Amino acid sequence: MAYPEVFTALADPTRRSIFEALRKRPRTVGELAKRRPVSRPAVSQHLKVLESAGLVRVEPQGNRRLYLIKPDGLDDLRRYLDGFWSDTLASYSAEIARRVKKQIGEKK
Repeated sequence: MAYPEVFTALADPTRRSIFEALRKRPRTVGELAKRRPVSRPAVSQHLKVLESAGLVRVEPQGNRRLYLIKPDGLDDLRRYLDGFWSDTLASYSAEIARRVKKQIGEKK
């Protein structure tokens, strides 16, 4: 999934809270709903959005469904943000080169 869907999915504070809870360990809807001021059906809906964005996956275990973070779920977002870092470093490097060139020109 592309980074815009990840941004949209994580923009909601409840979904972000659920996603962060899954960092610690896989959990069921019931476990996730216990510590939140939303119902189990609401947690299920949030999980569907996270799953649709490619951030979590569901693993059936008997009569339970465990939700866990997909290890590669943030890869598109990471690549997008890395592009900003690369642009920043390139601009910084160009500014240093400009100043060095200016200093060398002033010494002549």
